[in-house]
Amino acid sequence: MLDRRSFVLAAGAGLCTAGFASASLGQQGAGKVVLYTSNNTEVVQSALDVVRTRIPDLRVEQVTGGTGMLMKRIEAEATSPAGDVFWSGGFGTLGAYVGHFESYRSPEVAAIPQNLHGPGGLWTGTNVHVMLFMANESRAGGASLPKSWTDLFDPRWNGKVAMTDPNNSSFTYITVYALLQRFGVEGLRKLAANLVITGTTGQTNKGVSDGEYALGITSEAAAYEYVAAEQPGISLIYPAEGAVLSPEGVVLIKGARNPDAARRLYDAFLSKEVQEAVLKTTYRRPSRADIRVSSIVKLPDMADIALLDVDQSAASQDREEVLKVWNTIVADARR
Repeated sequence: MLDRRSFVLAAGAGLCTAGFASASLGQQGAGKVVLYTSNNTEVVQSALDVVRTRIPDLRVEQVTGGTGMLMKRIEAEATSPAGDVFWSGGFGTLGAYVGHFESYRSPEVAAIPQNLHGPGGLWTGTNVHVMLFMANESRAGGASLPKSWTDLFDPRWNGKVAMTDPNNSSFTYITVYALLQRFGVEGLRKLAANLVITGTTGQTNKGVSDGEYALGITSEAAAYEYVAAEQPGISLIYPAEGAVLSPEGVVLIKGARNPDAARRLYDAFLSKEVQEAVLKTTYRRPSRADIRVSSIVKLPDMADIALLDVDQSAASQDREEVLKVWNTIVADARR
C-alpha cells in the first residue's frame, strides 16, 4: 500500500543515480523515440526542455491524446507498434493493459518507493497526485469549511461540491475506491447526495475558482495553480482522515521499434532533474523520495500529509465493479 512512510524510508537509498542514468547518455547516439503522452503541453515541455539539454542526440516525436484513447491505440497497434514510450497514466488504467508493456528496471528506480513500481517492472511512477479539497471561501457563505471527508457528508454542502466523473478520470476513480474502502457504500451515498458531477478536472477547478461551487474534490497540483496565482479566497484542504494518492507512471511499449532510445527517455522521466523541473513549473509532486517538495514550492512534504491507504493493484482489478457500484449510487441520488 502507498503510505507516507515508504517515501521517507526510500529517501536514503540509491541516490547516486540522481544524475539520471549517467553522463554517458549524452555521449551515445540516442536516435529517435516516439512518445505517446496524455500529459498537458506545459508538463511535457518542462520535461523535454531538460531532456534536450541532457540528451541532445535524442529526437522525441510526440503523439498526444487522452489516456484512454492512447491505450486503445497501443492495443490496436500491438502487432506493429508505432510508439515507443507512453507517459503517463494512472496505475488503475495501466493495470488494464499490462499485456502491451515491456518490463524494464531503470537505474533510477532506487530513489523511487517500491510501492510506485508496477508489477514485474511493467511501469514506474513518475509523479503522484494528492486528491484533496479545493475551497473557495467566498462561496462558502460564512460557513466553516470542511476539514474531513465526513464533513462533506453533511447535507448543508448539497450542490456546493464538484467532483469529476470517475468514469472519465483515473484520479477520481482512485478517490472513489479509497472512500469505498474507508466509509463503505453508505459513505459514498452521503457524498454522492451532495455532489455536482463534472466532465473534466478543468471544469471542477474552474467551477470552484469562479465561485460556482464552494468546494472541489480534485488534485493538489491542479488546485495549487490557483493558489500560486494568488487568487483571493482559494485554499487547499488536506482531509483529516487522509488525502488520497493517485500515482502516474511511464511505460515502455512492447515491441517498440526504438528500444534503446525508449529506455533513455524512460530513465530521463524518472530523473531528479526532470521531476524537479516538472514540480517547479506545474506543481506535480515527484515520485522520487530524494526531492524535498517544500524546498521548491509552497506545498507540504509527503511525510507531513495524512494519507488513506490504497491498494493500487486491487483498485485496478476492481475498477469495473467499483464503477458499477458508484454509478448506481449516483443514479439513485438523482431520483
